Amino acid sequence: MIPYARQDVNEDDINKVIKVLRSDFLTQGDVTVEFEKAVASYVGAKYAVAVCNATQGLHIAVMAAGLNEGDLLLTSPNTFVASSNVGLYQNAEVDFVDIDEKTYNMSPSALKDKLKTIKKTPKVIIPVHFAGQSCDMKEIRQIAKDSIIIEDCAHAIGGEYMGKKIGCLEYSDMAVFSFHPVKIITTGEGGMVVTNNKELYEKLILFRSHGITRNKDLMNNKDMPAWYYEQISLGYNYRMTEIQAGLGVSQMKRIEEFLIRRREIAKKYDEAFKNHDIITPYQDEKGISAYHLYPVQVNNRDRIFNNLRNKGILVNLHYIPVYLQPHYQNIGFKQGLCPVAESYYEKALSLPMFYSLTNENQDIVIESLIKELK
Repeated sequence: MIPYARQDVNEDDINKVIKVLRSDFLTQGDVTVEFEKAVASYVGAKYAVAVCNATQGLHIAVMAAGLNEGDLLLTSPNTFVASSNVGLYQNAEVDFVDIDEKTYNMSPSALKDKLKTIKKTPKVIIPVHFAGQSCDMKEIRQIAKDSIIIEDCAHAIGGEYMGKKIGCLEYSDMAVFSFHPVKIITTGEGGMVVTNNKELYEKLILFRSHGITRNKDLMNNKDMPAWYYEQISLGYNYRMTEIQAGLGVSQMKRIEEFLIRRREIAKKYDEAFKNHDIITPYQDEKGISAYHLYPVQVNNRDRIFNNLRNKGILVNLHYIPVYLQPHYQNIGFKQGLCPVAESYYEKALSLPMFYSLTNENQDIVIESLIKELK
């Protein structure tokens, strides 16, 4: 079996986790802070807040942005459902902006058209850096100056845009990363929100842990004993464990190694398929993809998908446009909303892409797919 993705955990990773397990703290300790600092430093952000998974990160990010009932959230249809679900969690309105036919990311021109047709200014816009390639964030920021922009970087840690790391926040207010096992680095499950805004950071910290604070500057009653704490807002228990953070600290030391290998794999795919009837991922000259995924477009996708899986090549599909899901259909969305995303979906196929994919197994994938294309 050749999976489409998998984690790579080595002895250093295991030893770091064992060290945490033998320590005094399994949650809310110094290792989580160490992991937050490592990610913030890597992407070039001031503040980072680790959470149990990226969905929770997106949730507290939209909460910090003040998204509530009656507000509007815009995102891409070519994403996992979490990117829009977090708007529904807040009883906000959700809508979708079609994708660019080359990058499969939110199209700036489609965003501009959407803003002309809707009656309210979006409170929040969540561009999704699909497959590891950055959206055109400068264009999106210029078009949506009055909205809070939260980058969904679940696929993209280590990618670059205009010479800087994705998530550096030059054109956004917050960015959210995922550390699921199929991502660039893993903490088992896990996520992180980064921001350069201290006020947003303090809100994120609150919402991550029940809305509780011991910060006297934020309390109503300031002259109280050291044991005192206050719940000053409604929050959740979204804290990352020290065990997860320990794995993350170790994995961050390997991130460039992971990225180099993924780009080698992508280059080999590019070369192998260039003379065949297949659309390979486009690389915008403004950035460098992290290659979380290697999505292609092929004719007769369903036949090819089934045949490859029957051979033990576990290709996948990313993504069914979110608004085509039954829940979204039940709340009023209809087919035809985002024609480019729907056209991409009809031919989309994600090939195996992960650090430990061997050259021999990649050759099997390539030869098998080329045979199916004929």
